[in-house]
Amino acid sequence: MASKGPKRPTRDEFQMEELGERLVEAQREETELLFTVWNWTEQPRGIIVRMDSRTKLVHVEYEGETTRIPFMDIMQVENPY
Repeated sequence: MASKGPKRPTRDEFQMEELGERLVEAQREETELLFTVWNWTEQPRGIIVRMDSRTKLVHVEYEGETTRIPFMDIMQVENPY
């Protein structure tokens, strides 16, 4: 069986729920965040403009550009300042 490269680290339900709550709060307060995303070389940053529960994508806008980040790949969020 061939390996598909590094596996995404697993997090428990509590960690995922905590992350979800932080994202909802940041969206509501229009707080800019810096995201650490699994397997991404750059760290996207910006304000959450939409969270799509159907596609499980978090839409982040920064300087007019929108980045779609898969919720399951978000490892960490922090304030960029």
